[in-house]
Amino acid sequence: MSLAARLSQRLQRAWYRADGKDGLSIALLDVSWVYGALVKLRAKFYANGVMHSTRLNVPVIVVGNVIAGGAGKTPVTIEIVRHLQRHGWRPGVVSRGYGRRQGRQQGRHSAAVVQVLDATPVSDSGDEPALIYAAVNAPVFVASDRAEAALALLAAHHEVNVIVCDDGLQHLALQRDIEICVMDERGVGNGRLQPAGPLREPWPRNSHAREHWPRKIDFLLHRGNFDEGFAVQRELSHVALRADGSSVPLGDLKDQSLIALAGIAQPESFFRMLREAGLTLGDTIALPDHYDFNSAPRIFHAGEVLICTEKDVKKLSQVAWANDLSILSVPLVVTLPPAFYAALDEKLSLLQISKGQ
Repeated sequence: MSLAARLSQRLQRAWYRADGKDGLSIALLDVSWVYGALVKLRAKFYANGVMHSTRLNVPVIVVGNVIAGGAGKTPVTIEIVRHLQRHGWRPGVVSRGYGRRQGRQQGRHSAAVVQVLDATPVSDSGDEPALIYAAVNAPVFVASDRAEAALALLAAHHEVNVIVCDDGLQHLALQRDIEICVMDERGVGNGRLQPAGPLREPWPRNSHAREHWPRKIDFLLHRGNFDEGFAVQRELSHVALRADGSSVPLGDLKDQSLIALAGIAQPESFFRMLREAGLTLGDTIALPDHYDFNSAPRIFHAGEVLICTEKDVKKLSQVAWANDLSILSVPLVVTLPPAFYAALDEKLSLLQISKGQ
């Protein structure tokens, strides 16, 4: 295990220790206070117009989180886009495309912006934008500057009348109309700011804390024990997908010894869900989030069956060393409550009126 991986694991233990008394976290408190002061100052600069932010002429929905690492934002983004499509909206999606290399010149857009298409290499788009595009078939643009990505998207797709930003609660250069925060069962950990804790910014951000923070969260979607917000349900699909798009019931795989692989924020959660589905895992390969698979993580042997996430299979299908492997991917099924959709629809209706759409 690399030094960076060991340090990451050590920080995770410090951040999510229930009593908050981990020595490493306490030692980093002074640094986190400086970080917090800078975060608040930056937010005030954007709120007061000292730093420029872009306002679009269509509603902007940002789906993100307030902790370091993944909390399930992308599956939620996909479900929200599908809901909008079912209700007559024409959404487009923007993302930073974390983990991608700098986009090459593409059409009339600058090299910094990439439109995700079927033929776009995952190394150019990032794994999550590629997954979103395959799932919803809506315009998806990526750039480190999400405002630039959104402007390019609207210039190329005049039919789009709402923008959904996958991640970006802290990307204040793009103004937003609706903020949706996603949290998993870990919650906010020890409640401290980085690097003493997992928080990217102070929490809570609600109406009662506005005197300390110039913005607020509109909706909280969560897994775990929360007194507010809307509960999210997620489970693995009952089928696994082959490379040719055909499916096999998970029940048919129960007697096989499988090699489970996950390059996501919490690989163990995927492995646990596979075991709960009754599958036998002969080996598990936990990789860093957004792992690029430029090299094989281990030696594979003839006859082994690799089972992975939809996010990982996008990249595996484009690396040469995986071509001779038998690879199955298992989709994640996310269910958002009807009450959340009703509240979102109501807020969007009001925005539609205010923007004259």
